[in-house]
Amino acid sequence: MKIKFKGTALLLAGAASVTMSFASMAIADTTLALSSWLPPRHPIVVDAIKPWAKQVGEVTDGRVTVRVLAKPMGPPPTHYDMAADGIADITYGLHSFTTDDRFSRSRIGQFSFIGDDAVAGSKAFWNVYSGPLNAQEEHDGVKLLGLFVHGPGVLHNNARKIETPEDFAGLKIRVPGGYISDMMSDLGTTTLFMSSGEVYEKLSRGVIDGATFTYEALTAFKLTDDLKYSMTVPGGIYNTTWFLVVNDEKWAEISPEDQAAIEAISGEAFAELVGEAWNNADDKAISKIQDAGIEIYEAPPAVLDGIKSIAAQYEQSWSDEIAADGYDGTAALAELRKQAGVDF
Repeated sequence: MKIKFKGTALLLAGAASVTMSFASMAIADTTLALSSWLPPRHPIVVDAIKPWAKQVGEVTDGRVTVRVLAKPMGPPPTHYDMAADGIADITYGLHSFTTDDRFSRSRIGQFSFIGDDAVAGSKAFWNVYSGPLNAQEEHDGVKLLGLFVHGPGVLHNNARKIETPEDFAGLKIRVPGGYISDMMSDLGTTTLFMSSGEVYEKLSRGVIDGATFTYEALTAFKLTDDLKYSMTVPGGIYNTTWFLVVNDEKWAEISPEDQAAIEAISGEAFAELVGEAWNNADDKAISKIQDAGIEIYEAPPAVLDGIKSIAAQYEQSWSDEIAADGYDGTAALAELRKQAGVDF
């Protein structure tokens, strides 16, 4: 009997050990590395990316942790592919940094006259691009968690005030790629593609005369000493579209319950969070820009008409392009502007 009891005890102990092992596997915590390429003190990192990462831990009761890396795992233009290829678990970035055409429908958020409020614009971009334009289909290899735009895009330069369409000619302007690159070329400038962090050196050395940027970028990247004029148009001369994505395989490691909890704080909720960060940063930057002696002015009617004419051509061309895949670009753009509060 003693031997039988001992064997039974060993079997029970072994079974308990196996059960505990499987239980541990079932509740294993998931840590996701987020590669962040903006400066660590950039308002989007401080007021959107890091708060969202903290929320992920809170809504999953610590089962999922997002670790925002102090240094990026690669250059900004590589961040989408880093997530898709599993080099990083989570990344964010601009669609226009990827120079191929895989995100053709994202271009809806890059056009002129998209909105002066980053919250409304970002929520509208999420709703329309992820909804009727099926954004997830264009984001292969990743789970799409967020989409957003910044505040109104502005043309900044140190050469001259743009008072007529002819004043664009010869200016060397930094662009982030995408629609605004085409627009600025058509207006007569020489465009140079570069990421945000490269602008300070190129501007201070006179390689470029100016940049298409938000207000906050002038203070975030220390550009106020090298610029004189900032030209605005209603709703922005352009915008940039951004993604927040997680690698497909890492997403699959997370339980359905925790996935649902993360999705609830992502999507439109994240669009609002990051939109507020952009708005607050722009508001703070404008006063510093004015203190630096930079003149902020509205585009004169003739200049605005020229921008509208070029913009209409690109909008129609884009709408025709995605119509071949069964999408109504004209209706989608009208809906985006409606949700963003743009009277256009």
